[in-house]
Amino acid sequence: MQLEQTVEKIESCPFDHTYSSQKTSRQIEPSDNPIEQTADGVWHIRDYDLARKVLLSADTRQAGFNVDLADQMPGMNQKPVLFLDGQEHRSQRRQTARFFSPTTTKEKYQEMMEEYSQRMISELLRKGSLELSELTMNLAVRVAAQVVGLTDSLVPGMANRLNGFLDFDPSSVDFSWRPEQITTLLKTNVNMLAFYTLDVKPAIRARKKERQEDVISHLIDKGYNDREILMECITYGAAGMVTTREFILVATWHLLENPELRDIYLRGDIEERHHLLQEILRLEPVVSNLYRRAVADLELEVGGETFTVSEGDRIDLHLFAVNADQSVVGDQPLAICPARPLEKKAQPPVMAFGFGHHRCPGAYIAIQESDIFLQRLLAIDNLKMSSEPTVAYNELIKGYEIRNFQVTVE
Repeated sequence: MQLEQTVEKIESCPFDHTYSSQKTSRQIEPSDNPIEQTADGVWHIRDYDLARKVLLSADTRQAGFNVDLADQMPGMNQKPVLFLDGQEHRSQRRQTARFFSPTTTKEKYQEMMEEYSQRMISELLRKGSLELSELTMNLAVRVAAQVVGLTDSLVPGMANRLNGFLDFDPSSVDFSWRPEQITTLLKTNVNMLAFYTLDVKPAIRARKKERQEDVISHLIDKGYNDREILMECITYGAAGMVTTREFILVATWHLLENPELRDIYLRGDIEERHHLLQEILRLEPVVSNLYRRAVADLELEVGGETFTVSEGDRIDLHLFAVNADQSVVGDQPLAICPARPLEKKAQPPVMAFGFGHHRCPGAYIAIQESDIFLQRLLAIDNLKMSSEPTVAYNELIKGYEIRNFQVTVE
């Protein structure tokens, strides 16, 4: 029987909701301030209904992930799908949807997920102790590489090459001649060149000879040049590899720390397990802020008051706050409840995967991949955390990074 049927209200849930379970938020979001415009002109949204309207509006455009820099790159006639909007974006999403569907995941990726997860668990059992952040990155890279088509690398180590430039925040560089700035840019360019030369270019070459059922083959058929394909691979690298790795880590943290939750997870059927993982993701969205820019005046109403977002204004959607909106998630929004009832037809992760046209296309793959690995990892009876992991922040993707996650089998 599903947890939703056995627990009708949060008040009857057997879990303690009187304290915050949240581990990764950098600040406590004010629940009584759904919208405000700060001195820099940016609008800050913390309300579910307002965020929903912004993300569904035809009068807003993508303004995150350094989209402005992408617009300035030479040789880019085709923008990465992350930066597209309107009909062009919808068309591209429709054409690539098949690569991320539950059916394709089951037929093409699930067996590989299971085999590779088991291989990593066997390595952990053999060694007795491992750094989990490295383990999960290898898994996330392996799965995303299959979806994208990055399967012909000349040498191993694609995960390290991706990490080498995804840690780079372009907004932190002033392009001066200071030695540290030059060093940072050189390292980033070297890592990106290595990723292109050793991973992307061999995949393009192989698929020009023989198309496969993956994203790179699709892009070649659409006439994308090598630079445009590289940018799409970087986009999918950040979206499909880095974020999934972080979610697996935070889910492991919660489930190892709470034996009751761990037991519910291991005893649940696939629907119950996925629901619990999505509740953890609601509480700990890997990407904490989404950005949009108004391309026309946009009126937003809350509490009987109307606010006008002017054309050109930037909008910052605070997902930690949106996902804790009590009008949607009920009382004690910072606790994990495996059977939390949601209002307004919200999905279990609320907006942790985004919403509307830009909702993450790989949402199902990410949850399925996480579930397959966590089932095997958490089934180890004497698995323990050596110490509490550390949490840092990646400015490029606006997301947390969990490191020093050492697990041992005692």
